[in-house]
Amino acid sequence: MNSNLTRVQQRALCRELGGGVKLKLLFKASIHGFTGAAFHQRCDGRGPSISVGYNSSGYVFGGYTNVSFTQAGNYVNDPKAFLFTFKGDALLKYPTTNSGYAVKMINNTGPYFAESLILMNGGANVVYTNSGKYYTAISPAEMHGNDLQLIECEVYQVEENVELEKPWRPMVWLSERRRELMDTVSSYKPLCSSVSKVRVLLMGPVGAGKSSFFNSINSVFRGHVTIQAMAGSSATSLTTQFRTYSVKAGREGKPLPIILCDTMGLEDSTGAGLDIEDITSILKGHMPNCYQFNASAPLHSETHGYRSSPELKDKIHCLVFVLDGCKISIMPDKLEAKLAAVRRKANLLGIPQLALVTKVDEACPIVKEDLTSVYKSPYIKDLLQEASARLGLPLSCVLPLKNYSEELELELPVDILVLSALQQILRFADNYFDELSDRLSNSEVK
Repeated sequence: MNSNLTRVQQRALCRELGGGVKLKLLFKASIHGFTGAAFHQRCDGRGPSISVGYNSSGYVFGGYTNVSFTQAGNYVNDPKAFLFTFKGDALLKYPTTNSGYAVKMINNTGPYFAESLILMNGGANVVYTNSGKYYTAISPAEMHGNDLQLIECEVYQVEENVELEKPWRPMVWLSERRRELMDTVSSYKPLCSSVSKVRVLLMGPVGAGKSSFFNSINSVFRGHVTIQAMAGSSATSLTTQFRTYSVKAGREGKPLPIILCDTMGLEDSTGAGLDIEDITSILKGHMPNCYQFNASAPLHSETHGYRSSPELKDKIHCLVFVLDGCKISIMPDKLEAKLAAVRRKANLLGIPQLALVTKVDEACPIVKEDLTSVYKSPYIKDLLQEASARLGLPLSCVLPLKNYSEELELELPVDILVLSALQQILRFADNYFDELSDRLSNSEVK
């Protein structure tokens, strides 16, 4: 049986249940029949469940109960029960207001959430709702658009997700590992002798966390949370200049062998955000530091500071896409097309690419409670797989990340995710120099 619930909708429901669960499809009315008997045959005694109705107007709605369905004919107490509907990808929840009457166990209907929501009422493919009866006041127009004809009804068993037991990527969360990663970064030397610092371009939508990533790296090596690059939340990019940032190993320490290049955020609307031609100039090393972006006119050769003959040290050696983990599933088509265009530019120049999926703690309740569960969470794995598919990158090139945002002191798990991402960036830069060396060797042979 194929689920009608999208991955995004399933993730939203599982997140509402606290994470650590998955949904198993038990019943599908279009296959098993729009009758109470068919529903009870497959769903009775199966524990917590989510019942979902679909109508021809495109509404997706239903209810959750923490108790098993039966045919006993009585109301049962369920303080965890709630009704819901989807508005786009957003889940609207209606909690029970009288838990003693939350669910009724009746044999001639489908899922029966008191008199507030009944799916397959009277053995027919219809829905019944009664606004405000034992649940938070429900607007029928909001819940299902007053369309009472069901085209599908599904019931999902809510199961504990055993995938949480074993991480799908190994990661050591110890202070010794943090020190090891810091030493690896500090002692790194680019493979090309003419380049003293790897040049990395951070690229992504507005508010994804590009500037915050630099601030997080800086915080780790400074030994305390600090903000140097402009970061925050805004509908438009807070970064209006092309900026290059160096990181020091401590307040008075030597600079690390890496330069992070920060840019305006990409936007989905035409003529807004970073221009694709400006991206090409950055990748090729033409753009000067502190260049003020102009959405109506990209950088040209007459601009003050323009590098007409950039050296290898001026070019980008690794491109890092930074994506907001809470917004990947609702990424606009135009923005996805811009990211694809950037990838094509980078591919032509032989620049390796990876992606960082930020705000993983906001995307998954389990990870918010314990960041070291990031590689155990099936939701984060889904997010990374979705980012991989949208960007056209292998999953091995997509990493989860949590930047410093509200913290006042450093936290070990945050540091390790930041440093692990930085280590991968340096490894990808090595790939760039290896490929460059191979191309030069082949041209000399010819």
